Amino acid sequence: MALIEFTESGMYCPQADVFIDPWRAVNKALITHGHSDHARYGSAAYFTHHQNVPIIKRRLGNIEVTGFNYDESILINGVAFSFHPAGHVVGSSQIRVEHKGEVWVASGDYKTEADGVCQPFEPVKCHTFITESTFGLPVFNWNSQQEVMEEINQWWQSNADNGKASVIFAYSLGKAQRILCNINHRIGPVYVHGAVADMNEACAIAGVQLPPYQKVVAAIAKEDYKTALIIAPASANNPTWMKKFEPCSTAVASGWMALRGARRWQAADKGFVLSDHADWPSLNRAVQETGAEQIIATHGYTQAFANWLTEKGYNGRVVQTGFTGEQMKQEEEVQSI
Repeated sequence: MALIEFTESGMYCPQADVFIDPWRAVNKALITHGHSDHARYGSAAYFTHHQNVPIIKRRLGNIEVTGFNYDESILINGVAFSFHPAGHVVGSSQIRVEHKGEVWVASGDYKTEADGVCQPFEPVKCHTFITESTFGLPVFNWNSQQEVMEEINQWWQSNADNGKASVIFAYSLGKAQRILCNINHRIGPVYVHGAVADMNEACAIAGVQLPPYQKVVAAIAKEDYKTALIIAPASANNPTWMKKFEPCSTAVASGWMALRGARRWQAADKGFVLSDHADWPSLNRAVQETGAEQIIATHGYTQAFANWLTEKGYNGRVVQTGFTGEQMKQEEEVQSI
């Protein structure tokens, strides 16, 4: 019997009778992070890193959830579980599972570059590593965060000099906080969409200190946006919400911007290659640092990555799951004002 099985409800540890990031309602769910493809409503009890507690409560409502520290061991029917930093978003974890000397790690989603917001990724030694491969092709090779933020600052400054607002579309949990924490606030005021404000408030409850920002509300005059940066989910890119910022320039922050033509697909003026997922070199390095012999790819460019790993001497295989990674069309909750 495998330590973790892949069932119609999700990743299941039969010895402990618990699921990891289930995509159906279950009795006990261990959650890697707060994105909607990994934390779903309906389970009886949730277990996660303590910083993720306010985030999934904000997303899922009144749920029974218990928070744990990183490296803290949880023993369930002889199986030891622990949460370890994934570096993906605030409160994100890899979940280590150990039973009778065998160790598996379910990584959830992760990135290996420290972003100054969440706890940086830490490799965890194991026999089997369950990995994402959202960007599991050699074409995906990120520039440093510092370089990308400088590009965003230059775009914002140019727009401000011309009296235009700058609207940047990014995930409300993850990239929104990275941008907020790493841009040059001397350029102008920063406003955020209601969905971003919600996640910012949850992160603040989790103990994350964020720079000053204002929530976009109806009472704010159009003139106040002239030199501003506005951070919003991509689903807010509609005429009704956007008209208050005109004239403005729009941009998308996504790993998909590495593909030719992606900015045009997103109907934006500018694209910045910024992702909370590991790029090709980072995926390979993360696999190597685990020391695992068996690698299971769960979402993204799974077959290509598994084939590559097999060529490198690993036991690489693919399992279909309910995870989506970073979607080309970001689906975020939109709050009207």
